Amino acid sequence: MLFKGVAVTATLALAGMAAMPAQAQFYFQSREVPGEQVRGDEPGVALPLPGATPEELRANLVWSMRAALNVAALQCQFEPTLLTVGNYNAMLQDHSAELKGAFDTLTKYYTRVNKTKKLGQTALDQYGTKTYASFGTVSGQFGFCRTASAIGRDVIHAKRGEFGTVAGARLRELRNSMTPYGEQRFPRYIAYDLGRAPLPRLDAVCWNKKGDWQTKKCGMLAWPPAPGASVAAR
Repeated sequence: MLFKGVAVTATLALAGMAAMPAQAQFYFQSREVPGEQVRGDEPGVALPLPGATPEELRANLVWSMRAALNVAALQCQFEPTLLTVGNYNAMLQDHSAELKGAFDTLTKYYTRVNKTKKLGQTALDQYGTKTYASFGTVSGQFGFCRTASAIGRDVIHAKRGEFGTVAGARLRELRNSMTPYGEQRFPRYIAYDLGRAPLPRLDAVCWNKKGDWQTKKCGMLAWPPAPGASVAAR
């Protein structure tokens, strides 16, 4: 009976593990990119809002994080286990009230700081375009997608009304993740500018009909290249 109970317990544990989504792992060890808490007016975090109130700064954080997770939902679909699409859709539903409040606050800000309502709407549209574009990355895609996945998971587990709190705690981290780092456990690079392996001459005059090199016509054949012609350093 004891062994049977153990077997049942093990089976249930394995079933639970199978139901859990696997986390994508692009490297043996991914670089940690922690970031400090932000208010929304720090350089390089979100677009600047001159003269903004604390409420408007929080709205800026919320909308910037929303834009980032939207970009991740579109850009990170190459790895479905990141769940960036599902996280984003769940975020829209769970935090719809706070997202609407943030957008309304930003609308009022741009109306307030511009001379006319039309100019304010134009400035708001430009703000949205620039915010989304600021999260586009190619060389840092792996780090960005991995971090956005983790943040998206935290967002959908946050209480309603706390989206801005998560954004303030992790937006700097997400920005840091956009800088490409690559493999951390086994870092390496290839020195392309030193000792590049030469190719032999391929023009017909240097080869006879049997495919043999014609030393008299083209000199000694420097092939294969000497050891160390291509350099790989850790």
